[in-house]
Amino acid sequence: MDAGWQLGAAAGGSLLLCAALLAAGCALGLRLGRGRGAADRGALAWLCYDALVHFVLEGSFVYLMLVGNIEDSDGLIASLWKEYGKADARWLHFDPTIVSLEILTVVLDGTLALFLIYAIVKEKYYRHFIQITLCVCELYGGWMTYFPEWLVGSHNLNTNSWLYLWVYLVFFNGVWVLIPGLLLWQSWVELKKMHHKGVHSQKKFQ
Repeated sequence: MDAGWQLGAAAGGSLLLCAALLAAGCALGLRLGRGRGAADRGALAWLCYDALVHFVLEGSFVYLMLVGNIEDSDGLIASLWKEYGKADARWLHFDPTIVSLEILTVVLDGTLALFLIYAIVKEKYYRHFIQITLCVCELYGGWMTYFPEWLVGSHNLNTNSWLYLWVYLVFFNGVWVLIPGLLLWQSWVELKKMHHKGVHSQKKFQ
């Protein structure tokens, strides 16, 4: 078999850890969303997973980078980032741009995800304000992570393996583009409905 198609133990362990976080996030989100519509249950499942990734995986990454670097660190989380570093070398050593973005992601995006979970469960009026803010932050983080690298020739990216290119770089990062995009569309539709409802109510009393 071609070496590019082989899934090693490190890659398998990293993918299993991501799958475990996904399962935990979905289970918690679906529990919180009991009795709600499918769209809100799906949003809650995603947001719980999103918060877990920000705090558990990316929070650990920030800590390890602030006290040293990933390449010289040991442990389960370090091994996951070492594996991802095979696709993008910037995650192995202290890259100020990446670390700055990850600090912002952990502190701002993680906190917004928790607030949005609360807003959806408690049906707060500010739900879509937070949802739009979080989605824009997620999309901005993705843009600033990869477009500067692409502009200088993608020297840190390894696209020679289907696993590194299509799973690590395209799939895992693409999810944080696709789902925030869908949530932005949901907010657009819901705000449009509320606007039309408000305009209709005003016309009834004129």
